[in-house]
Amino acid sequence: MSKISEEINKRKTFAIISHPDAGKTTLTEKLLLFGGAIQIAGAVKNNKIKKTAASDFMEIEKQRGISVATSVMTFEYRDKLINILDTPGHKDFAEDTYRTLSAVDSVILVIDAANGVEAQTEKLMEVCRMRDTPVLIFINKLDREGKDPFELMDELEEKLDINVRPLTWPIGMGQRFKGVYNLEEKGINLFDANKQRIEKDVISIKDLDSSVLDERLGESAADQLREDVDLVEGVYDPFQIKEYENAHTAPVFFGSALNNFGVQELLDKFVNIAPRPLGRESDKGVIEPEHEKFSGFIFKIHANIDPNHRDRIAFLRVCSGKFERNKFFHHVRQGKKIKFSNPYSFMARSKEVVDEAYPGDVIGLYDTGNFKIGDTLTTQGEEFNYKGVPSFSPEIFKEVVNKDPMKSKQLDKGVQQLTEEGVAQLFTQQPGNKKIIGTVGELQFEVIQYRLKNEYGASAEFHHKNYHKAVWLTTDNEEQLDHFTRVKARYVAKDKDDNWVFLAESQFLLNQAIQDYPDIDFHTTSEFKIDQKVNA
Repeated sequence: MSKISEEINKRKTFAIISHPDAGKTTLTEKLLLFGGAIQIAGAVKNNKIKKTAASDFMEIEKQRGISVATSVMTFEYRDKLINILDTPGHKDFAEDTYRTLSAVDSVILVIDAANGVEAQTEKLMEVCRMRDTPVLIFINKLDREGKDPFELMDELEEKLDINVRPLTWPIGMGQRFKGVYNLEEKGINLFDANKQRIEKDVISIKDLDSSVLDERLGESAADQLREDVDLVEGVYDPFQIKEYENAHTAPVFFGSALNNFGVQELLDKFVNIAPRPLGRESDKGVIEPEHEKFSGFIFKIHANIDPNHRDRIAFLRVCSGKFERNKFFHHVRQGKKIKFSNPYSFMARSKEVVDEAYPGDVIGLYDTGNFKIGDTLTTQGEEFNYKGVPSFSPEIFKEVVNKDPMKSKQLDKGVQQLTEEGVAQLFTQQPGNKKIIGTVGELQFEVIQYRLKNEYGASAEFHHKNYHKAVWLTTDNEEQLDHFTRVKARYVAKDKDDNWVFLAESQFLLNQAIQDYPDIDFHTTSEFKIDQKVNA
C-alpha cells in the first residue's frame, strides 16, 4: 500500500450539524475530551463552568453563547486522525454550514430529544442528500424530559426522509435517565453525571437478564429496557454498513453530551464506520484521493482569527495527493504559482505548523488576499476546478452607509474581507460604487457591524433595500445583456467575482424579465454548471 493510501485510510473528516441549541458545540467538546485532545470540556452557556468552549473563539460568540463561524479541530483516536468541522447552528449562518458540508465526507446530526426534528434540521438534511453524505444521528439531552424514543425514530424517518437504525437505546429520561444500552455490543454503560471530566467508574453489564440490572436500575426500569430492546430488534432491520455509506440509513445514538452519556459509544462506532476521504467532483470529472498529484479547494476564509495579529486564514480541504510545506502549487483561478511557509492544523484557536497534509485534512493557509471561497489549488500543470461551493441567493439586502468619512478605507477593506470570508454576499452597484450586502438573516448584520467596529475601526449603518431575490445572469447574446443592464441599471450589480447579478424586487418582475429576455439565463446560485435555471 502506498504512503498516500495508508494516510487516506487513517483519516475521518466530518461536520457536526444541528438546529441551534441542540448541543452541537457541547458534543464537539466531549468528542475532543474522549479523544484525549483536551482534559476539561468547556460549555457554551453554563456560567458555572468558567472555561468557554474551545471551538467558539470569536468574541461575539462568547458574548452571545452561539457559534457563528465554522471551527476546525483535529485529534487522534485509536490510530485514526479525526478532523471535526463544528458548524454554526443558527439559520442566519446556514450558508457557512452549506459550504462546510462540501468539505466533509460524513456528518453527525445532533437532535434535541425534547424538540425533535426542527425546520433548520430539515434544510441541513436536504444539503446532505444533495451530496449523498452519510449521516449519523445523536439524540441529545436525555437528561431532560423529552419525546418518547420510538416517537423520535418515526419523526426522523418521516421528516428527514431517511431510514434509521438505533445502535444504542436510552435507559429512562430526565431525572430517571441512567445511561444507554449498546444494542450491538449487548452491554450497558451506567455513568455518574460528570459535566467536565470523563467519568472513570464505568459499569458494564453484558446480559439483559442479569439480576445486577434490577439492582442498579430498579425492577421497573430494567423491565422497561428489556421490553424496549425486544421491540427495537423486532421492528428494525440489522444495521448494514453499506446502507449507511450510501446515505440510505442513519444509525442513531442516544445520550447527554453535557453529562458524557453515550458519547463514547458514538465515537467508537463513528471511527469504525465513517467513510475515509472520498473522491470530489470537478469540472474534469471526479478526482479520486489516490490521484498522485496534489489538489484541494478553499471552502472558508476567516480574517482576524488571532485578534493580536491582523491575519487572514484560508481553510483548504486536501482532496488528492500530498500537500507539502514550501512547495509551489498552482492557483487555478489566478493562473499563478504560490507556496506556503507556515500552513497550520487547528485545535480551535491554537494551531501548529504542518509539513505535509493528505486527502481529508483541513489546513489553514495564511492569505494576503489571493483566495476566494471555491478557489482550487493544484500541482503545476493540472488545470481543473472543484465544484459544489456555490453562493445562494440571499434573503435580506441592505446598503452599507459609512458613518465616519475619515474611515472610508477601513470600511471598504472590512466589507471586502468579511464578504470574501462568506459572512455575507457583496453586490456593487454603479454609478457611485454603492455597496449592497445580502444575507440569509438579520444576525449577520449584527456580526458584520460588530466586526467592522472591533477589527477595522469602521462605523457603518445598514439601510434596507426592497429586493426579493438575487439571480446571476449568463448569456451568449452580449447585445441583449447590454440592453438589460442599461434598462435595469437600478437593479443590476456585480458580485465579488465580477459576475452580473439582477436584484429583482418581486417574483413577478423576475418572471417578466425572464420572458422579455429569452437569451439570458437567470440562475439561483453562483455555480452555473450545477445550477437549475429559473423558469418564469
